[in-house]
Amino acid sequence: MVLNNADFSHTHLVSSEYSNVNNCSSSVSEFILLGFPYIWEIQILLFPIFCGTYILTLTGNLCIICAVRWDHRLQTPMYILLVNFSFLEICFITSTVPKMLANLLSETRTICFYGCFLQFYFFFSEGTAETFFLSPMAFDRFLAICRPLHYPTVTAAQRCIRIGAGCWVCGFLYFLLPIYLISQLPFCCSNKIDHFLCDPGPLMKLSCVPAPATEIICAIYNLVLIFSTLFFITSSYTLVIRAVLRVPSAEGRHKAFSTCGSHLAVVSLFYGSIMVVYVSPTAGNPAGIQKYVTLFYSVLTPLFNPLIYSLRNKEMKAALRKIFRIVRFRQTHERNI
Repeated sequence: MVLNNADFSHTHLVSSEYSNVNNCSSSVSEFILLGFPYIWEIQILLFPIFCGTYILTLTGNLCIICAVRWDHRLQTPMYILLVNFSFLEICFITSTVPKMLANLLSETRTICFYGCFLQFYFFFSEGTAETFFLSPMAFDRFLAICRPLHYPTVTAAQRCIRIGAGCWVCGFLYFLLPIYLISQLPFCCSNKIDHFLCDPGPLMKLSCVPAPATEIICAIYNLVLIFSTLFFITSSYTLVIRAVLRVPSAEGRHKAFSTCGSHLAVVSLFYGSIMVVYVSPTAGNPAGIQKYVTLFYSVLTPLFNPLIYSLRNKEMKAALRKIFRIVRFRQTHERNI
């Protein structure tokens, strides 16, 4: 078979392109997280804001964990799940914010290849575990209001421990396939990620070759996770609302709704933000919108959760006041000694 000049140049171009793909793929050993492309003065101003938010989030969630640990009245199924959820929030924000703070003060903003995918794995695994935890927390409220006589039997301590362990295990196993598929993509010489963390959308844009199958698999995983857990939560609360509306007294209805209000607020904040970014990942949302929405649910939502659960819960506020009194007493006693 004889090739004309056009065929030869086209063949040479294709082979050259694949050669460049292989070379670039082997040369990419790190990524650059562009983060927030503001002037240096604004980034210096953002550092104490994000650092303060991180410290407040750690403090708030640790206070919830300590309150449940030290107050035996709070060692019930609902608060056992809440302790796991608070610890998960600490892990969730720690997977992104320390690196983001370091990049705000750095000129290079680099992250190694394996470090990028490790952050990707922990961030999405912890976010997935969070969605799994919200489901049994909603079911707990359904049992407490709609099936109060069966509540002690169904929510035994050992069963709650198994449910919590199941949420952790399923969360850390769920995204293994998408993360593996994205890590196997050939990356071009451009290694700049227009985000403050290693997110699948910007990572797949750096691939030298189209990956429609990987995009579809990621979209299916996101849709199944979000809508299955959201359907379970909304179904539980639909039954709760129907039961509450049958309560004859207004005081009884208000008390029943107040026990669910904090959880509904957390669900609304979390699901409202992740659906903007991950329900249709191939829709091509602008990078700026993705970054700021991701910033909301990855940094601000973990800060709001302890505030919502502590300020709207009389038992939690009483336990926190008790802890603060104990701490002040010990400090005064040590000073006197």
